[in-house]
Amino acid sequence: MRLFVALVPPPEALDELEEFIAPHKAEWPGLRWIRRELIHVTLTFLGEIDDRTLEKLLPRLERAAARHDRLSLSLAGVGAFPGNGAHARVVWAGIYGDRRGLARLAASTTAAGRRAGTPPDKHRGFRPHLTLARSRNPVDVRPLLEPLSAFAGAPWTAASVHLVRSHLPGKDQPPLAYESLKTWTLR
Repeated sequence: MRLFVALVPPPEALDELEEFIAPHKAEWPGLRWIRRELIHVTLTFLGEIDDRTLEKLLPRLERAAARHDRLSLSLAGVGAFPGNGAHARVVWAGIYGDRRGLARLAASTTAAGRRAGTPPDKHRGFRPHLTLARSRNPVDVRPLLEPLSAFAGAPWTAASVHLVRSHLPGKDQPPLAYESLKTWTLR
């Protein structure tokens, strides 16, 4: 099964974000906007793991979450991967607030995964963000980033982490879906 560890912003934070970006979506039909139920902050991508590894992973993630305090965060600004948006494939919203605590939490969940035997994450470093839209082909999104960069959401508290399973779409199958397998409360 394909797994990752994530924070899920509260509905109020997503409402604010959705209201702000809604007027701009129609202007960008080439972007695939992420469905609300899929929006999250990835702490650790674990990849494909088997049931035996999952058994070793669960207590390690529980201990990792128990060592960290709840986090005061907010959503603000936007950006693109890669670079400045001239050839973007991803549009994202930024995460602000206790970014050091967030980075420590991500490092702990990554270490828990590594100790349980999950494949190493191939991504370079932790860059906290919420993915808003994707494109198969590079798109110049700089005209979109300018009005969206003014977004600043209200603070919210991240109180738990989720172990999430990705159900990838296949031929004649439903679209991408996420299933929360386990949730742990932060201190």
